[in-house]
Formats: sequence, C-alpha cells, structure tokens
Amino acid sequence: MIYSTAENLIRHVTLRQLQIFEAVVRLNGYTRAAEMLHLTQPTVSMQVKKLGETIGHPLLEKVGNRLYPTPVGEEVYASARNILGAMVLLGESAAALEGVVRGPLRIAVITSAKYFMPHLLGAFIKDYPEVKPILKVTNRSRVLERLKSKEDDLLIMGQVPVELEVEAHPFIDNELVVVANPNHPLTKNRSITLRQLSEERFLVREAGSGTRLAIERLFAEQGLEIQPYMELGSSEAIKQAVMAGLGISVLSRHNLRLELAGNHVAILDVKGFPLFYRWYAVHLKGRKLSLVSQTFLDFLLRQGREMMERVPVGPMDASESPGC
Repeated sequence: MIYSTAENLIRHVTLRQLQIFEAVVRLNGYTRAAEMLHLTQPTVSMQVKKLGETIGHPLLEKVGNRLYPTPVGEEVYASARNILGAMVLLGESAAALEGVVRGPLRIAVITSAKYFMPHLLGAFIKDYPEVKPILKVTNRSRVLERLKSKEDDLLIMGQVPVELEVEAHPFIDNELVVVANPNHPLTKNRSITLRQLSEERFLVREAGSGTRLAIERLFAEQGLEIQPYMELGSSEAIKQAVMAGLGISVLSRHNLRLELAGNHVAILDVKGFPLFYRWYAVHLKGRKLSLVSQTFLDFLLRQGREMMERVPVGPMDASESPGC
C-alpha cells in the first residue's frame, strides 16, 4: 500500500506544482506567488488544488486574512523545499562539471551594505557575464531567517550571528563613526566622552540591528545606556534626520561619502570612535557552495578591499529600505 501511494505521487505530482505550492506558502498568498512565477492567480490556485487532490488532503487553510499550511501542507512544504533545493544543486553541479561559472548567484545583504554591494557585483559580472545576480536587501532579523532556510548562497552582514553555526569570511572594513549636523555644538569639541554623547538626542535603528547592537555593547561596557530619541527603519532615514538636526547617530562611513563630500554631515571626535568592525560573507557551516558562489566569495576575499576604493560618490539615494 505504501508503494502504491508513492507510485501515485511520482506519477502525478509535478515539480512545477511543488514550486508553485512552495512559493504560495513562503510568500503567504496566491497573488505574490503568481507575480514571482509569472503566472496568473487562477493558474496558481488550480495547481495547488490539484496537488492537494493528488495527495488526498487539503494543504492550505485561511485564518482571518492569512493563508496557513495545514499539518499535511507543512509536510508537503518541507518536502517541496528539499526537492527543489536538490534540483538547484543538480543544476549547479552540472555547470560545475563543465567548468563554466554561470547561473544564479543569490546574495542577501543587510540594508547598510546596499551602498557598496551593487558595485562589487557589477565588477564581478564584468568578469563572469553568464552569472545572474539576485540581490535581496533586508533587515538583520530577516537575513537570519533566510540564512536558516538556505534561501541564499551568501549573506553580507557586519555582525556574525552567534546563535547559528556559520562560516564567516571577513573581506572589508566596516568603520562606524558618530555623525551630527555640521551646525551641532559638539562639532567644535574634541575628545567627546561617551557620557556626554549619552546626553544627546540619539537616533537609532530598530532593536536587533547590527549597528545598534555594537553601540549598545560599547555604552554598556562603560556602565551607560542610550535613551533613543527616535527609532528609524533605515540608514537613509537616519541620515536625513541627522541632516535635519533632529539628533546624532552612528553610521558606517561607507554610507556617508556623498554627505561628507557635500558637508551635509560632520563626524564628531568621540573617545572610543571610530569603531572598527568587518563586513563578512556568511553561510551555514558545512554547506557546500556552488561554483558560482565560491567564485564570488573568492572574488570578495581577493579584490573586495581594492574594489571598495573605486566605489564612486554617486547621487543621493532617496529610496527608503526596511532596516538593517
């Protein structure tokens, strides 16, 4: 009986149905799955229904305005991810056997890295034009979720997660500086103490962001605590608030080239600053990298620092991204 059930699934369940169902669950809806897969919503709905009929159980249920997988749906979702992941690896292995660096390169970065990662990817693609980069910019908590679910080949972040077993490869410096509006009274001071800083209106990222964790750790070591004046959802929003004179903040120097060149912000002379961290390329420990992702990692380690020195100061990025 078990054999006949397995035989029925092999005969009637298609990879496309598994891909569609996986997208519906992951993206929480038929509409977003249809957009991602370039299908119509009725087609997506029909394929999910057929998959459920073949398996003999409903796979999704609606609670309020959200779709949730049923217990059987959870099993199907986990199996679909394993099967689709195996197919991706098979395709990458075939390309590797040919010795050609081509195919998708899935990179997720925290928001602060969005200012330099496109330049590094652009330089890499010049050398390997058959690579298709897929860049996801999101906040730290979402990056960690993507890491655990193996959605990306590599993640770029400034704080290595201690709660997960990972391999972290440092490739460039991440220099954190204290910034203020050029007319702020503290711009005239030297050797500003952390205690003086703690009395200022502090603009911070959301709880859990890498930069905020670094700042809170530094202040805690001195027995001090930051009382956030405003909590903002992106480095770009913080820059705008600093320029508007709403308060001071700590940002990566990589994100301030234009603002410093135009005298829109000033770096304060604070004891203990700048903080020097590293940007890391991270993947789960023991994960076998594809030829494409391993080649890109080698590129970052070999040429990342040199390429960063060539990153131009471009027009101000007026877009808003969710936190880092």
